[in-house]
Amino acid sequence: MNPELDRLQENAKKAVPLEKWGPYLADRQWGTVREDYSANGDAWNSFSHDQARSRVYRWGEDGLMGIADRRMNVCFGLALWNGNDGLLKERLFGLTNNEGNHGEDVKELYYYLDNTPTHSYMKGLYKYPQAAFPYEWLLHENGQRTRNDPEFEILQTGVFEDGRYFDVLVEYAKNNPDDICIRISVTNHGPESAPLTVLPTLWCRNRWAFDPTFAKPTISRRPDMPTAGNVFLSHFRAGNYYLYYQPVDISLMTDNESNTKRLYGMPNGSPFVKDAFHEAVAEHNDYLCDLLRENETGTKFAPVYKKEVAPGETWTIALRLCKTIQTQPFDATFDQVFADRKAEADAFYEPLVPAGASADLKRIQRQALAGLLWTKQYYHYDIPHWLRGDPGNPPPPPERLLGRNHTWRHLNNEDVISMPDKWEYPWYAAWDLAFHTVPLAMVDPVFAKNQLILLMREWYMSPAGQMPAYEWKFSDVNPPVHAWAALSVYRLERAIYKNEDIQFLKRVFQKLLINFTWWTNRLDPEEDNVFAGGFLGLDNIGVIDRSNLPPGTLLEQADATAWMAMYALNMMDIALEISRHDPSFEDVATKFYEQFVLISESLNESLWDEEDHFYYDRIYSPTAPPRVLRVRSIVGLSVLFAVSIIKRHKSEPLSDFLKRVRFFQTYRAGLNLPMPDQRVTPDGDILLSLVSKERLEYLLALLLDETEFLSPGGVRALSKYHEEHPYAVQLDGQVHSVRYVPGDSDSGLFGGNSNWRGPVWMPINYLFIKSLKKYYQFYGDSLTVEFPTGSGNRLNLVEVSNELAKRIVATFEADESGHRPIHGPFSPFYQRPENADLLLFYEYFHGDTAQGIGASHQTGWTAVIAELINDDAWEWE
Repeated sequence: MNPELDRLQENAKKAVPLEKWGPYLADRQWGTVREDYSANGDAWNSFSHDQARSRVYRWGEDGLMGIADRRMNVCFGLALWNGNDGLLKERLFGLTNNEGNHGEDVKELYYYLDNTPTHSYMKGLYKYPQAAFPYEWLLHENGQRTRNDPEFEILQTGVFEDGRYFDVLVEYAKNNPDDICIRISVTNHGPESAPLTVLPTLWCRNRWAFDPTFAKPTISRRPDMPTAGNVFLSHFRAGNYYLYYQPVDISLMTDNESNTKRLYGMPNGSPFVKDAFHEAVAEHNDYLCDLLRENETGTKFAPVYKKEVAPGETWTIALRLCKTIQTQPFDATFDQVFADRKAEADAFYEPLVPAGASADLKRIQRQALAGLLWTKQYYHYDIPHWLRGDPGNPPPPPERLLGRNHTWRHLNNEDVISMPDKWEYPWYAAWDLAFHTVPLAMVDPVFAKNQLILLMREWYMSPAGQMPAYEWKFSDVNPPVHAWAALSVYRLERAIYKNEDIQFLKRVFQKLLINFTWWTNRLDPEEDNVFAGGFLGLDNIGVIDRSNLPPGTLLEQADATAWMAMYALNMMDIALEISRHDPSFEDVATKFYEQFVLISESLNESLWDEEDHFYYDRIYSPTAPPRVLRVRSIVGLSVLFAVSIIKRHKSEPLSDFLKRVRFFQTYRAGLNLPMPDQRVTPDGDILLSLVSKERLEYLLALLLDETEFLSPGGVRALSKYHEEHPYAVQLDGQVHSVRYVPGDSDSGLFGGNSNWRGPVWMPINYLFIKSLKKYYQFYGDSLTVEFPTGSGNRLNLVEVSNELAKRIVATFEADESGHRPIHGPFSPFYQRPENADLLLFYEYFHGDTAQGIGASHQTGWTAVIAELINDDAWEWE
């Protein structure tokens, strides 16, 4: 019996494989491009944190540890007040791009502790200080710091010292898809009693202000009902619901309407505005409080719970959101729902846990997957509508018609999407999403496949075949890892769930063909199979801004070319897999094989440096001779990702493909043209690799050198060699330089928080680990290398792969003293008993210490650690 798996199988039958209710509420809606209606495209200041409590959103909602229906018509979340703050805590606070010395950054402590794919059980934790929240201190101190300084974090303010904080634990357990039990448990970890006000809030997203045809929903008090505490919600799209809550002296009702008086100095139509709860509670407006208590209907409602919480005390609040009338909503069955759903979650995750894994490893995997599931988010962005504006509202400034994303007029997104981070990146990013789907396939392969297909649907992908990169600039280019992701998802589903979904491969392959063609037409300007692409997701890793070159300058990129070789091999592998079931795909497999050969030839002739035994970018300028950009980074190591093995026993039935491969080899040999290092085992298996065995050994010697790329927590983005040997180049009269920086970048070359000059990035390491396993499948014990370089300790490539995985996993593991490298200098806080099991899944990791830095809930691509933990439990490659 596995009820969660049964629920997933029911979801798989739906056109959209989603539960109606889930963690779809954003952590931040303010400061996003979608809400920016300015003339200059300054999204952070166009809709600020200060405005967020008072101004209605156009394209979504945000909240604290909340949930929503999948069309975000109705939302539920927390509001808190500790008696000292100037603000009612309804949403997470953080710095904007200009306010942070290393870019935007959330300044709160919160943790996603558990979740199931259908969100039948969810658990999250928010830590709320008992002293006044240090908003101004965080702003001021970070504003004083330079890019050479570390960020100033909330744990450095002292507001959490001596346990003077509340743990606010929120749990959701579904009795059925439309009956959600909610439990809020507040624990005082401080030495003294402290007051807390909790406002569990139900509200409707305001669509009526922007669409005159949208019928305004209502939340109504129901004193006639037999249950003491309840309201009735009527929504013509979401349906009708009751919110039951434990009896309380005060409950407040307002409307989700903008406070025009506070925002613009214009009178409000009524006192019932979005921030009325804030004014009534945090600003002690008793008159307004009385109005809100007496108000019978609205679109935003909260019961108000107040308590002086004793030291060590846990205070519990219960609510229930459901469609049916409940005469005893909090009887014994209420707690039983939590117990049942928690037990079912344990049963669902148990088969994914590797045999003999420690409790700590199980916890790391479970929280990585929980965070990935919590960061599903409703995302709505209709660019034609956004450009034109809404009826009855001021028209957008004319500048936006030629501003950001104006060429993406086909784009109309309204879906639940896996986000990189619901505060720092509350918008999808193309290559991030591809990595997300791999760990998602472990728990919900149908949703993973749906996400990949979604990104390539006609309302996402451009008519020319480009995938949208991210909302700040959809026309930027991310590495084309989607064929790799599709193949990985297919193989994982086959290994774990015994399902070979050839129809998925066929469907995604057709879309990928269009995208591959876009790449070859748009990003190979010289038509020589050496590709460009700009920053390619690597931000400021290079010595120059690769996305903004001087006029007439051409850059041939090792990573763009390697990504395209990998793309070609992945497409070949997909076509060969489909050909086992449908021989009509055999011809197109041949096409991608030949494309790979041509790319390999160009890369190895143009970008390999025989002196350094490394692959470098090459720049061509109208004012200078061609130059090699001698930056040792993962740009040059990305060639290792393009590797595949054509298994004889699988390809033998494909006689035309094998015949063409042999002909192509003979034909090129007759013309004395180079070929990739295609080696063949005695059994007839063929290795396809961008690099020869000799060059592979050269590159691995650098990759595994602790004075170069190998760090305690994995492979660095930039070689440590450049710490003592910065690289500089003069271009158009300007000198550009790059040096190794293990943590936050000291450069603003590509945005505020672009940090690729030394840290460890999980997805890139994941690709190295998987590629080494692939090489081992061919070479076996015939190829060994030193690990680390210079140690004399020789390992085969699967052993090297395992050692790299161990270093990454060890970043999260607790040692005997309870210290985890990810916590760095904040380890003492996480060695307190109540914090010992709390994990954060950062965007990247310090290149020397493995401390987690960057976005603290980047569970999207960092969640691949969940699969690394279980890497040997199934053979899926």
